[in-house]
Amino acid sequence: MTEAVDVPNLKVVVFQLADKEYVIPVTHVQGIEKLTHITRVPKTPSYVKGVINLRGVVTPIIDLRNRLGLGESNLNEASRIIIITLEEMNVGVIVDSANDVLDIPTDSIEPQPEVVGGFEEDYIAGVAKLDSRLLILLHMHLVLNPIKSGV
Repeated sequence: MTEAVDVPNLKVVVFQLADKEYVIPVTHVQGIEKLTHITRVPKTPSYVKGVINLRGVVTPIIDLRNRLGLGESNLNEASRIIIITLEEMNVGVIVDSANDVLDIPTDSIEPQPEVVGGFEEDYIAGVAKLDSRLLILLHMHLVLNPIKSGV
C-alpha cells in the first residue's frame, strides 16, 4: 500500500533574460522595482552598473544578463530591478522582465543538464519542468559572489 506524500512547493519569482525564463526563491526577493537612475561607480566590473538610492539605502545594481555571459541588457519599459537579500546584503539585479510568482513542486526540479556548458553553468541550481515551461533555478549566492568568477 502506498501512502500519499505531501510534496512541498517552492515559491519563486519568474523573470526573463534573453528569451529564457529563470527563477529565484521568493524568500530572497525583497522587491521588484521599475528602472530608475543608476549612479555609475568607477573601477567596477562591467556587470556592476552602479548604485541606486532605494528608500534611503544605497544598493548596488548588477546587470544579470552581463553577469551570466548573455550580453548587455537592452533596457526598456519592461526591464525591472529585482532587489535580492542574501546574507544581510541587498543587491539589485537588472532583468528583461519580471511578472510571475509561481509555486513549483520540489519534485519537478531536476539537476542541471550535463550538456550545459560555459560560464552560466556554475550558477544553475536546477531546471524545473512546469507544464510546457522550462524554468532555470539560479544559485544566487554564487551569481553574486565576485570571488567565484575571479573578479
